[in-house]
Amino acid sequence: MPDVMSSSRLIGVGVGPGDPELVTVKGVNALRAADVVVVPVMDTGERGRAEATVLHYVPEEKVLRVVFALNERTDRARREAAWDAAGTRVAELLEAHDTVAFATIGDPNVYSTFTYLAQTIGELVPGVVVETVPGITAMQDLAARSGAVLTEGTEPLTLVPVTAGAAVLKDALNGPGTVVAYKFGRQAGEVAEALRETGRIEDAVWGSALGLDGESIQAADGLDGTPLPYLSTLIAPARRDGGRGGKL
Repeated sequence: MPDVMSSSRLIGVGVGPGDPELVTVKGVNALRAADVVVVPVMDTGERGRAEATVLHYVPEEKVLRVVFALNERTDRARREAAWDAAGTRVAELLEAHDTVAFATIGDPNVYSTFTYLAQTIGELVPGVVVETVPGITAMQDLAARSGAVLTEGTEPLTLVPVTAGAAVLKDALNGPGTVVAYKFGRQAGEVAEALRETGRIEDAVWGSALGLDGESIQAADGLDGTPLPYLSTLIAPARRDGGRGGKL
């Protein structure tokens, strides 16, 4: 690839957790203004949430599917090869277009594939301008739909991807404040056990497919170890017993 300074822009656009009404106005404008909108797909080929959301706002002919190893956690060589191939494809697009948008569920700066893509593109396309448009996260959407309050007063908020292991979640649950767990569906049994052992299950709530067909929002005390959708989200609110404003 020629080593020339680029004047192109790569914009990571957060399109929210799945409900197309939760894409921001700025996000919609960025998607529509881009020359091409890249959406990540797994090599199995099924349409992902990002693509489904984007198609509410831009025509299909403007959307380009690029394969990422979204679910590869054990074979590092395969994952790196997939990232390299995806980066090369996006770099080619940036040579041909002024602005390329990359749509990612949630927010592009929160556990997003865009982080790795931006790093790769920075090495492949010198001078490229990388920007992000924030998106609504699954924890915000679940809090709104379930009535769970994420934080009050001086409470901390801890976000844990359960792909890091249930022990990491348990450590967080033993601490203060609200704990949010992402991607816990395959380890639902271990998560339920951690909640019970730490005395945090009573007010906890989980949800999946928020704003979509098949949406499920349930109290965590009903978890029985049955595997849930991979992208399930859990909120374990802080212990609050001081009345209104008790954490100020």
